[in-house]
Amino acid sequence: MDASSSHPLPVVGMIGAGQLARMTHQAAIALGQSLRVLAEHPSDPAALVCADVRAGAATDLSALHHFARGCAVVTFDHEQVPQENLRALVGVGVTVHPHPDALLHAQDKLVMRRRLAGLGAAAPQFAEVRHAGDVERFGAEHGWPVVLKAVRGGYDGRGVWMLDSPDPALVAELLGAGTPLMAEEAVPMRRELAALVARSPHGQAAVWPVVETVQEDGQCVQVLAPAPGLDEAVAVSAQELALRIAAELGVTGLLAVELFERTDGVLVVNELAMRPHNSGHWTIEGSRTSQFEQHLRAVLDYPLGTTTPTAPAVVMANVLGAAHPPAMAMDERLHHLFARFPDVKVHLYGKTERPARKVGHVTVLGADMADVRQRATLAAEWLSAGVWSDGWSPHTGALEVAHA
Repeated sequence: MDASSSHPLPVVGMIGAGQLARMTHQAAIALGQSLRVLAEHPSDPAALVCADVRAGAATDLSALHHFARGCAVVTFDHEQVPQENLRALVGVGVTVHPHPDALLHAQDKLVMRRRLAGLGAAAPQFAEVRHAGDVERFGAEHGWPVVLKAVRGGYDGRGVWMLDSPDPALVAELLGAGTPLMAEEAVPMRRELAALVARSPHGQAAVWPVVETVQEDGQCVQVLAPAPGLDEAVAVSAQELALRIAAELGVTGLLAVELFERTDGVLVVNELAMRPHNSGHWTIEGSRTSQFEQHLRAVLDYPLGTTTPTAPAVVMANVLGAAHPPAMAMDERLHHLFARFPDVKVHLYGKTERPARKVGHVTVLGADMADVRQRATLAAEWLSAGVWSDGWSPHTGALEVAHA
């Protein structure tokens, strides 16, 4: 028996088979690992490319037990896994990273808010909503508008309602449907930022530059790395805050701390994610170690990789399904994109196109943030809609000038 068969490389199991699992799988290949994914559907992005796919839902404890058998560690590409199921896995000796005690803070916004308040982290004022009148009282005390949030399950703007005045019918409807709710004050905001860190079981940690996340309709459309014009001392304080939260909560793996930069310059915590995150996709080409490789290193307790950027300016732009999908096939759009911008890196997730759905992303690197951002914007718009918004012609290779 040779050494490779007597000392096999570890198998990492990832619950969920979305694009995060798909990109983690790509990183696992380079490390010689076999990423196992739990997929609800054969058409899930990671299920299309991974060799080790187990069918099942995160809500099915029997499927989870079967999935975890033989895994060195189990981790996640989403947080929507029942706590009781995770604790059942831990109870039979499965290594789960992040541990359910930590993950709870990314699953339950009210638990997260209370814990961060105890840590002294700056955050919006908040209150649990048990009755429709709770929102009106919160607004009277803290002012309108009020941000109403589902305590569990919301993402990409879902599960968030901006109320300019009391809406007892909406609140009663949500509570009646069993949706746990909380109210938050609306933050006077300059922009949104994110601090991404990784932490191993033994406490080694690594941090990437703080980035700006550009939002439209509650959904991230671009990530600018590093965040333009962010004071160095403020950036360091955001990184230190993310590292402290990771340590205090006992996070193993990736932690993304989403932040609001208030108009007075103070940073307040918006939400937490404990997995690879949209704000870190730029690291695949833009950092010496991507968030996906780093997450694998962390959950396996390997020494963490350096996070040095590979360029002064990096922009990741999400490719979103257009309101009206273009007649031109994606393959042809890729041909035209590469003809114009051969340096743009494209990541497509194997998803069918539908309005506002994340079907991929592009990454552009360079020396000047404005130029890099312009090219990333054009590239993502072209892949989404099949239209060059600056008038460039794929047939002539030049900008078309409209004539009066």
